[in-house]
Amino acid sequence: MIALFKKGGSFLALALGLFMIFPLDVFGAENAPKIDTGDTTWMLIATAIVIFMHVPGLALFYGGLVSERNVVSTMMHSFVSLLIVSVVWVLWGYSLSFGPDIAGVIGGFDYLGFNGVGEEAALGTLTIPHYIFAIFQCAFAAITVAIISGGIAGRISFAAWVLFSALWVTFVYAPMAHWVWGGGWLFTMGELDFAGGTVVHILSGVSALTAAIVIGPRFEHLKRDHAPHNIVLFLIGAATLWFGWFGFNAGSALAANGVTALAFANTHVAACAAGIGWFAIEWIIRKRPTLVGTATGAIAGLVAITPAAGYVTIPSALIIGVISAPVCYFAIHFIKARFKYDDTLDAFGVHGIGGIWGAVATGIFATKDVNPAGNNGLLYGNPQQLFHQCVGVATAIILATVGTFIILKVISLFISLRVSKEEELMGLDLSFHEEPAYNTVAQSADAMKISKSS
Repeated sequence: MIALFKKGGSFLALALGLFMIFPLDVFGAENAPKIDTGDTTWMLIATAIVIFMHVPGLALFYGGLVSERNVVSTMMHSFVSLLIVSVVWVLWGYSLSFGPDIAGVIGGFDYLGFNGVGEEAALGTLTIPHYIFAIFQCAFAAITVAIISGGIAGRISFAAWVLFSALWVTFVYAPMAHWVWGGGWLFTMGELDFAGGTVVHILSGVSALTAAIVIGPRFEHLKRDHAPHNIVLFLIGAATLWFGWFGFNAGSALAANGVTALAFANTHVAACAAGIGWFAIEWIIRKRPTLVGTATGAIAGLVAITPAAGYVTIPSALIIGVISAPVCYFAIHFIKARFKYDDTLDAFGVHGIGGIWGAVATGIFATKDVNPAGNNGLLYGNPQQLFHQCVGVATAIILATVGTFIILKVISLFISLRVSKEEELMGLDLSFHEEPAYNTVAQSADAMKISKSS
C-alpha cells in the first residue's frame, strides 16, 4: 500500500506540474474553432473573385447593353455602389446584418465600425478569420445594390443613386441578410438560401422593378428599339460574371470542403443548361439564336441555382437551370411587353424572376444527402420546406417593394430622382459626367453644338 501511495503520489505530482505549465483553459481551447489555412486561402480567393465579378464584370455586362450615350454613367453606378456600400458596411451595415440577434429582427451594434472584427475565428464557429468573413459579405451587399441600377439606367440622377445606395443597403439589404443568414426569424424558421436567392436576387430584382416604376420610363422607351451598343463588352462582362459566380456560390460554403465542390459543380451545370434552354427557345420562336439571348440565359441559370447551390444534387441543378430559361424568357418578352414597364436591362426579369424560381426550387429539390446542414425538400419527403421557401420569397418581395418605394419617395423630397429630358436625350455620359466612352460620341456632340450655334 505504501509503495502504491508513493507511485500514486509521483503521478499526482506530475499531473500538478503539467497543470501549472499548461493551464486548464489551454486544454479547453482544443474545442474552440481554429483558423484553417486552407479554408482561409480559399475564402480570400473567393472574396477577390466576387469583387472582380462586380467590377469589371457587372459594369461591362451592363455597359455593353446600354446605348453608347450612357456607357460611362452605367459603369459609374456599378463602381460607385462598391465604394459607398463598402464604407456603409464597415460603419454599420455589417453589424446590423450579422451582429448579435435582437428579437429575430436585426443585428446588434457590437460590430459598428468593425469593432470586434479581427483575426479570430468568425462568429466563434467558422474556421476563417472574422476579417475575411465580413469583407466577403460586404462584396455580396455591394453587388446586390449594383444589380438594381440595371432597372433604371439612363435616367436616374447620380446624386439620387448615391443616396439610394447608402439608404437601401441599410434599410432593405441589412434586415433581410440578418433574417436569412444572421440568425433572424427566417433562419430560425428554416428557410434555405445558400448564396443569395432571396437576399441578393429577389431583393435586387424587385427593387429594380419598383424603382423603374417610381422613376418612370425613358422618354423614348416605346418609340425606338434600344439595342445593345457593344455585344463584345457585354459578352466579356457575362463571362466575368460567370467566373465570379464560382466565388459567389462556392465561397458561400465558407470553407474548402465537399459542399464547396458541390456548389462549384452545380453553378456550372445550371448555367450551361439554362444557356442551352434559352437559345433553343429563341431558335423555335425567333428562328435564330442570339449571343445576347444565350448569355442572358446562362446568367438566368446562375441566378436560379444560387439559393440551391449547396443543397441539391447535380441532376437537380440541371433541371433548375433549364427551367429558368423559359421562366425568365417569358418574364422579359411577355410580361414586360404586356405591362410596358421600363426595366432598362431586365434586372427584374433575370434576377427577380430567376431568384423566385431558384428559391422555390430549393424547397423542391433540397436533400440532406448532399449537405446534412440543410433540410430535405418536397421531393425528399418534406413539403414544409417548400412552404418555408415561399414565406422567404414573399418576405423578400414585400420588403423590396415597400422599402424601395419609401426610400425613393424620401429622396425625392430633397432632390430630383431623374435627370431632365434634355440631359437624358443627350446621354448622361456627356450631360453629367462630360466623359464620353468613345471619341465619336464627343465629336457628334461637338457637331450638334456648332450646328445649333450657327
